[in-house]
Amino acid sequence: MAAAQGRFSDGADGVDSAKESSVPLPFKRAVDGLTKARLRPGIEIDPTRPPQRLAPYAYALEAAVVEGEEDLADGRLILLHDPAGHEAWHGTFRLVTLVRAELEPEMAADPLLPEVSWSWLTGALEARGLAYGEASGTVTRASSHYFGGLSARRPATQIEIRASWTPREGVGGVPDTAAHLAAWCELLCQVAGLEPVQPADTAVVSLPQRRGPHHP
Repeated sequence: MAAAQGRFSDGADGVDSAKESSVPLPFKRAVDGLTKARLRPGIEIDPTRPPQRLAPYAYALEAAVVEGEEDLADGRLILLHDPAGHEAWHGTFRLVTLVRAELEPEMAADPLLPEVSWSWLTGALEARGLAYGEASGTVTRASSHYFGGLSARRPATQIEIRASWTPREGVGGVPDTAAHLAAWCELLCQVAGLEPVQPADTAVVSLPQRRGPHHP
């Protein structure tokens, strides 16, 4: 996948050194932390355009769990930052995610799937000793049945997890974004049907930077 590149919430391209210098240092460090995450093999990850107007500063990554030529699961992780703080976040940073995958029939039929899926996220965060707050989200299971010219296709069930949480800030007001990204990738792998791994079992996979974050 391509190297990581910083963007702010309007998705403007190009680097203006004067504008870049006005970017809050905690946000710069938080984005830099995303390039140092410890990720397990089989995950392809790339920067993408962040949504607009959610926060003064935003950075987004998209990822997929790949096996051969098949994507087993895909998702998006967005880092938001408001230096003034946000009442609903109870902090200055927020992580927002969307994860999707097609399920095997046995997993799709499990009545506890929504609760289990949510526990994959909280469990991945807690396994890394990450403090977080104000977690919220939805787990949606949708089935598709095909008819007429598509009747040869077997029924399929998709799961979609939408979630957000406030990472607790550490030294200098910067959350451990590398660890949060690694935990999110673990969620992605579990949704894809892979066995969970312990944090110490992951290999170091760095995301080389093209350019640093900049301000529109």
